[in-house]
Amino acid sequence: MSNSSCSGFSDKPHLCDVIIAVRKTSGSLSFVGCLFMIFVLWLFKRYVVFAQRLILYLSFAALFDSIAYLMSSDIDDGRMCNFQGWWLTFFDWMVLLCVSCLTFNLFMNVIYQTVTQKYEWLYIGICIAIPLIVSCLPFFGDRYGPAGAWCWIVEDIGWRIGIWYGPLFIIIAVMIVTYGYIIYTLSRKASSWEGTYDPDTERQHRLLKEDIKPLRVYPLIYLAVSILPLINRIQNAFSPDNHVFILVLLASICSPLHGALNAVVFGMDKETLQKLRPREIKLAIQAKLAPRSIVQEYPQPEAERM
Repeated sequence: MSNSSCSGFSDKPHLCDVIIAVRKTSGSLSFVGCLFMIFVLWLFKRYVVFAQRLILYLSFAALFDSIAYLMSSDIDDGRMCNFQGWWLTFFDWMVLLCVSCLTFNLFMNVIYQTVTQKYEWLYIGICIAIPLIVSCLPFFGDRYGPAGAWCWIVEDIGWRIGIWYGPLFIIIAVMIVTYGYIIYTLSRKASSWEGTYDPDTERQHRLLKEDIKPLRVYPLIYLAVSILPLINRIQNAFSPDNHVFILVLLASICSPLHGALNAVVFGMDKETLQKLRPREIKLAIQAKLAPRSIVQEYPQPEAERM
């Protein structure tokens, strides 16, 4: 059954069906991928490490963001459509800010050899408060409604730029520059470390392994999947009545895909692969299910502490 309420291709509603199907498929892959990441981080208690908690926060944000792409394809204007638009805006912003905080942490790690764990609650506050404020603004102008093949901000380029694409473009530009500087600095430090040994160098190596390597790919993934949706919306801005199917299709594939790609990178991590062996999984599950009085740390004897 064709989606006749789709405004982007009203004369060819079957194209909307294709776009919606592709979008839901991509969203489903991200939903499963995020669940996988959250489960592994919880099962093996990797969240005790600050860098892994940043990945956990990003995974939760991407999980809820993927739900927006799985919601009903009924885009008739009304409360449900408004809710879908709000949900998408809120969690799109949350993902963006999680990636931004992660990038800032990388920058501080690499440039100043500083762990930003003391800002963790500030990160959480920013990633909740700003999306909440921004996502509620369109309600005041009744700007949520049918927006092509789904519900979002209606065809109003001013609101779309102000609420999402303007800040997105600025933040992406800053992230690209920051990420380029991080890569340049890492390569320069790597060459300076060759053939040297001193405590500071070893500390930087340890910081690189614990805090930088697990995080450095995730901002790059977000940047990669944001390019085509941004190009599609730029085309919409210049020609709002002439949607290009191939651009909309590619944007529909990429927009929800960051969660799935994050899971691929996370699963390919050497430490994660070692943990995902059947025996390791079985032991971890048994430890989770065992009574707390049985599973406990083994304190050192008093004599050894002296």
